[in-house]
Amino acid sequence: MRHCCEAMERQLGHQCAMHPDPHECADALVTYSERFDEYGLIIHDGGSAVSSISFCPWCGTKLPQSWRDVWFDEIEALGIDPWEDQVPSDFETGAWRAGRAHPGRDGAVT
Repeated sequence: MRHCCEAMERQLGHQCAMHPDPHECADALVTYSERFDEYGLIIHDGGSAVSSISFCPWCGTKLPQSWRDVWFDEIEALGIDPWEDQVPSDFETGAWRAGRAHPGRDGAVT
């Protein structure tokens, strides 16, 4: 997947030899969720918190609208509790979005 600019590509590609989990590495600033097509700033507070962002901090490009709410609606419609039940493998990646129009995007298909 291509991201909006070289700086975003570098940040998302950052690999730390000392901290394999980006939430533990102070040099890791952003995260991307393929499942939700969502970007966020990592909150380095010892947990896994992320603050969603709508624009790239480096180039200012508007980032895609998150699919998080749609994902949870789809999972619920399938009768799946994502906290308790096995989630279908295509819902673990962005594959579940293939050919679907985001409800908040004026019918645009991603």
